[in-house]
Amino acid sequence: MSTEPDLTDLSAAVRAHGGELRAGGTDTGARQRSGVSTGPFTDLDGTADLHGTTPLPGGGLRIGALTTLAALAADPQVRAGWPALAASAGAAATPQIRAAGTLGGNLLQRNRCWYYRNPHVSCLQKGGAGCPAREGDHHFGVVSGGGPCITPHPSTLAMALLTYDAEAEVHGESPRSVADLYGDGDRLHHADHLLPPDRILTAVRLPAPLPGERAAHHRATSRAHAEWPLVEATARLALDGATVTHAAVAAGGVARVPLRLAEVEAALIGREATPGTLAAAAATVLDRCRPLPQTGYKTTLFRDTVLEVLEQAAAGTTATGPAH
Repeated sequence: MSTEPDLTDLSAAVRAHGGELRAGGTDTGARQRSGVSTGPFTDLDGTADLHGTTPLPGGGLRIGALTTLAALAADPQVRAGWPALAASAGAAATPQIRAAGTLGGNLLQRNRCWYYRNPHVSCLQKGGAGCPAREGDHHFGVVSGGGPCITPHPSTLAMALLTYDAEAEVHGESPRSVADLYGDGDRLHHADHLLPPDRILTAVRLPAPLPGERAAHHRATSRAHAEWPLVEATARLALDGATVTHAAVAAGGVARVPLRLAEVEAALIGREATPGTLAAAAATVLDRCRPLPQTGYKTTLFRDTVLEVLEQAAAGTTATGPAH
């Protein structure tokens, strides 16, 4: 007889008793220690269907939501077929966090605003009436978009998955795009995603890879290691000779949701990947920037980070991050 927890029962437990679902615990543990989250916590670990990778018909890949970032970064299949995801997973956080943090936890984690993380401060994210960061210290805040909350979404993997048009599996529901987990950010007043607390993200589905895909990920931080990015970007390119035939570019650290940069892609497809073309494509992100008083520096950092990944991908210098 199976001793695995039943996902329907786990969902019911959250509905009945409140609290949160818990995956690797890297975020919930930190919030519990600070007093922001008090539980109860319903653990998902132990469910085999939520772990590991499974090939899909047509060449795609299913990745269980409890697969760790370290496993994603090291998986030869992911590194070969979906290098943008492997690179992003390998660059996130520290080796210790990557060993415990999960795909699902990374997608559904809470933001890193110090006002939200302080249990003695009221804010929109905790059911309060306002955003103290807006009038306070917000130099890590958004530079694109607006809304009541001004803290960027922290998910590196969501950004990478946007470039693959990946789908999210939710227990008992039809698959949805990863983008639909977040919407455009306007509804993220009291949370950092749109999934109800009792819904269980079970896996992510990736389409078949592009032959000869080139990919790169880059994060701009205020120090060399173990820092949340000020801006990060991921690019996937396919070239026929020097001409870009496919482009998928996304950015994080700049808005309330991870952003797919359609304007950058449109400026690349059908053109030769010359230095001038790449620079002009990266510069298109400036049109979406609406900096806050303390985030003006992110405007050029956003452009330059996008340019960095375009140059790396066009040159074929795919970075897959540490595999440990």
